[in-house]
Amino acid sequence: MAEVAKKVNYSETDMSVLTNMYGELGNEGLDRIAETLNKTVRSVRAKLVREGLYVAPEKGTAKAKKEGPTKKELLNDLEKVAPFPVDGLVGATKEAISHLIATFTARKDA
Repeated sequence: MAEVAKKVNYSETDMSVLTNMYGELGNEGLDRIAETLNKTVRSVRAKLVREGLYVAPEKGTAKAKKEGPTKKELLNDLEKVAPFPVDGLVGATKEAISHLIATFTARKDA
């Protein structure tokens, strides 16, 4: 059986350009690198990963938790003052649940 020559997608020149540009531009420059090499961003990123050069960007922190009680805590509070079951209000907004708590608490106190 004859060996099939492996197709080279990135020449030595391409690799030199890739490493130099990535060193200068980092992840923000992947678009420019891909355009220069006439490759896709995905291909460039994959090549950098295979070569051990790619540095994954740090993941941002999750959305900051809003101050105040959680929806579950609000539903528990509402359950204490509402004259009806609150199971169906799981999809309600925190603002709506808070309004109901305030309304029923005011009526209870009146």
